[in-house]
Amino acid sequence: MRLKLLIATEDTDYAEHLSAEISVHHADVIDVTVCGVPERLSEVLKAKKYDAALIENSMIDALDKCAIAMPMLLKSEDDYAGGAQAEYKEVKKYQRISSIVAEVLEQSARVSAIVRGPDKVKSRVTAVWSPAGGVGKTAVSLAYAAKRVAEGKNTLYLNLETFSSVPAYFADSGKSISAVFEVLENNGGNIQMLIKGIQRQDSSGLHYLCRPDNFDDMNVLTVSNVSALVNACAGVTDELVIDMSCVCDERARAVFELADVVLLVTDQTSAALTKMSQFATQHKAFSTISEKTTLVENKDSAISMPPGEAVIRLPPVRSTDPTEVYKALSAYF
Repeated sequence: MRLKLLIATEDTDYAEHLSAEISVHHADVIDVTVCGVPERLSEVLKAKKYDAALIENSMIDALDKCAIAMPMLLKSEDDYAGGAQAEYKEVKKYQRISSIVAEVLEQSARVSAIVRGPDKVKSRVTAVWSPAGGVGKTAVSLAYAAKRVAEGKNTLYLNLETFSSVPAYFADSGKSISAVFEVLENNGGNIQMLIKGIQRQDSSGLHYLCRPDNFDDMNVLTVSNVSALVNACAGVTDELVIDMSCVCDERARAVFELADVVLLVTDQTSAALTKMSQFATQHKAFSTISEKTTLVENKDSAISMPPGEAVIRLPPVRSTDPTEVYKALSAYF
């Protein structure tokens, strides 16, 4: 079910622009209504229930707060802050509309138990992992994700590395994934709605979530937090590609269990080949995922794996631009 949002402002040009942008770019998650006359606000609120509202200062006095689960003050720089207004969450009026949408959905996800519509078919989940660092795991993750986008799939890239690679490949100025972590830890709210609101999209159409605010935000996630995060992300896209940390702990095993496909990445270095061979022959986790595993040999590597294993071989790509690297590799999937 979409969030029902009311925009209440006498600035009709702004209201029309904001509602039009939301209707075009966020119609899958927000149902928007506009009220531009204070005298009509009570009538509008009686006709329909709203989950959230963006209300300008001039219309606050006409608001029946009981009719809206999450009223927010749509505030310009010239507005006075104080008095009765102080009880409202403030949203800056003149900022990117994507940022306004993210704030609305984040606040609603925190405080509201908005009922979801019928569960959509769970997306295909691809986990990308390696026991060795520096083998090009992130480049492989993004190359595979880019291939799926090119095939017409709505694709979300989820980075679960200890230290995020997101800023090296994408603009990282949006709402942090830490907002999702906070909702997960509080065991409340509509996580899927929040993810839809804060996900970014690059020029190719690939969706992603911005890095955590700090190292500890990722480090303190529990196994159940990680499972809930993966399931929530899998519910908002066609294809979920997870770029994992190199550690094979209980959180990694939870991701392996939820994944439909596991890409194991190695390269030609002795250390990487040795670690991959040990994982394949000595670690009990391998036996649980072997049937859904494809080995990705990056940079012309060569490794001996058990018979019957699927293998993808990727050539070296010589470029100092990491984005060029993964886009060039995407053709090989």
